[in-house]
Amino acid sequence: MIRNSYFINIIRFVLLILVQVLVFNKLNFFGYINPMVYILFLYWYPIKEKRQLFLLLSFLLGFLIDLFSDTVAIHAAATVTIAYLRPTIMRFCFGVNYEFQNFKLTNTTKAQQITFLTLLIIIHHLVFFTLEIFSFENTLLILKKVLTISIATLILCLLLSSLFSVKKE
Repeated sequence: MIRNSYFINIIRFVLLILVQVLVFNKLNFFGYINPMVYILFLYWYPIKEKRQLFLLLSFLLGFLIDLFSDTVAIHAAATVTIAYLRPTIMRFCFGVNYEFQNFKLTNTTKAQQITFLTLLIIIHHLVFFTLEIFSFENTLLILKKVLTISIATLILCLLLSSLFSVKKE
């Protein structure tokens, strides 16, 4: 069972990098909207796994996306930021429930799951576009990009999440 979990996480890690680099980095809705669906790895990652490993994998995920996207550690900084803030975001979305041993993301309400994913995406994009543009003069541009690309990313992440979710019976 544990080995199966590691195998699934490795497959998710590799597939999300490939899909992001080969498909979503090539899309350009309205000239500037490129959804970042690789954030799903940070959403799906098991809650009770070691935090140091999660932070390392988050950095590696962001670094590999940076490597293929010709960005200078911006993805890595954004993914490590949301990986670091994930327990706080989970506490906000799920209360103290997630700290129990038997907590699973699939046992929560859809509204809680969407709120959790939305906060991960917005914080990621806020860090990413602030570092990319890095100018107080362009605050409105940063907010415009965060809002529009977050909506596109959220829609695609929800579609991919529902497509690959395990149905409860």
